[in-house]
Amino acid sequence: MYEDDQINAFKGGIAIGVGIGLLSGIASTLLINQYKKKLSADDILKRIKKAFLKEGPIEGSWINFEKQPVRKFAIQTEGYNGGITRLEDNHLVTYEFWADAKTGSVLDIQRIDNESRNSTSL
Repeated sequence: MYEDDQINAFKGGIAIGVGIGLLSGIASTLLINQYKKKLSADDILKRIKKAFLKEGPIEGSWINFEKQPVRKFAIQTEGYNGGITRLEDNHLVTYEFWADAKTGSVLDIQRIDNESRNSTSL
């Protein structure tokens, strides 16, 4: 009787250990794959457009599908550059941005007033 209880406890311990091992392996695999996954240029543009749409309508947008090396101070990564155009105070304004290819985070953004750029080039 005592040996049966010990064997059952041992089997239960093994089952719990195997279960924990499998769950740990699956969780770590998912985390590693999520870390290695890079967002597509379309996904990044959709995220940035969604943020801009919260403030008003967009006239146009674009993104370069070719990843390029980006260096901001000591940080070096791969990124996409693109732009969003909208009307602000009856003037076309373009926002050009650099976004991290892995996270989609905006690394840099600059506002370019198209009306003043066009009038100075005439």
